[in-house]
Amino acid sequence: MENLIDIEHKVMFQTYKRFPIVIKKAEGSTIWDNEGNEYLDFLAGIAVNALGHTHPKIIEAITNQAKKYMHVSNYFYQEPQILLAEKLVVMTSFDRVFFTNSGSEAMEGAIKLIRRYSQDKQKTEIIAFSGGFHGRTYGALSIMDKPHYKDKMGPFLEGTKIIEHNNIAALRDNINDKTAAVVLEFLQGEGGIVEPTTEFVSVLKELKDKYDFLLVADEIQCGVGRTGKFFGFENFNIQPDIVTMAKGIGGGLPLGVILAKEKLKDVWQKGNHGTTYGGNALACAAGMVVLNELEAGVMNNVEEVGGYLKSKLQEMKLKYPNLVTEVRGRGLMLGLVLSFDASILVEALLKAGIISNAASGNILRIVPPLVLKKEEAEIFIIKLSIALSKMQ
Repeated sequence: MENLIDIEHKVMFQTYKRFPIVIKKAEGSTIWDNEGNEYLDFLAGIAVNALGHTHPKIIEAITNQAKKYMHVSNYFYQEPQILLAEKLVVMTSFDRVFFTNSGSEAMEGAIKLIRRYSQDKQKTEIIAFSGGFHGRTYGALSIMDKPHYKDKMGPFLEGTKIIEHNNIAALRDNINDKTAAVVLEFLQGEGGIVEPTTEFVSVLKELKDKYDFLLVADEIQCGVGRTGKFFGFENFNIQPDIVTMAKGIGGGLPLGVILAKEKLKDVWQKGNHGTTYGGNALACAAGMVVLNELEAGVMNNVEEVGGYLKSKLQEMKLKYPNLVTEVRGRGLMLGLVLSFDASILVEALLKAGIISNAASGNILRIVPPLVLKKEEAEIFIIKLSIALSKMQ
């Protein structure tokens, strides 16, 4: 049989910089390739596999659902979808739910919701921030400043503006009566594990009270318990009107969510927005398992193991001050800021049996499954220390 990697190169668009391994199986926080090599997974499908790989309760839930039906469309009332929506409303301070297939779709839907709500109010501008990542579709790209994702793909949406993250003067200069919404990740992932300052959020809250715009929290990566709280914004004294979610909520299956406050409940009428696959029964069955497990102790594990991991990373900063300049993040969404290209460290760790990821060039992004065990965190720290020592 021809080498799978060679086949991929022949038949697929080359849009991904893949690891040079073919996955055979995965369980918990461990991945095995087709050559029998074992890896500790500190990427978790890019912060998707909240409960790790092949979690037995997720397998059971989707197997049971698949025996009933897998897809019937949103023309029908579906128990897995309705119960998951109810669970989200009970667990959060939000009142209305719309299911999508992905974070990008959730953000596109949120932009449509903003536009329709704001149209009669003569509020026309959506503001977002440098370093943000909201998806690969046109609305999402319109509120991002990353040239590599946008070059030669315009024009993008009018009525959007990207201002400097954590710049209070920029907030005051750009938010006004025309502001329909402000979109913010309360812990940027692709942007390098960067969170807003307390003062920045305080001024944003003050301006929201003054100009009455919608605040959208992009919780696609930092939500679903990843920071130790269900939402990243819960680490700050502020309340959004809309939340976009995806990644971890599906436990490995494609699932996105728009959550909204009651004042937005009548903005969309029947037929204004929709999706063929969004809220798929299998994904919703998996999502219910994720939420139940978070409540049953997984978020406590995030705080405990995440706290341990961060303290050890801070020791790395002291041990290798010429290589590690800063430790960022919360819970199990951490970033090691390096004085060199992080892809070099990613490659070294892969050879040592650790799957990791670089963000913003010089930052090692650490987003393992939320069920990571302390002993697995210890193995990661040992191998990270060895890799850094070889770079001294």
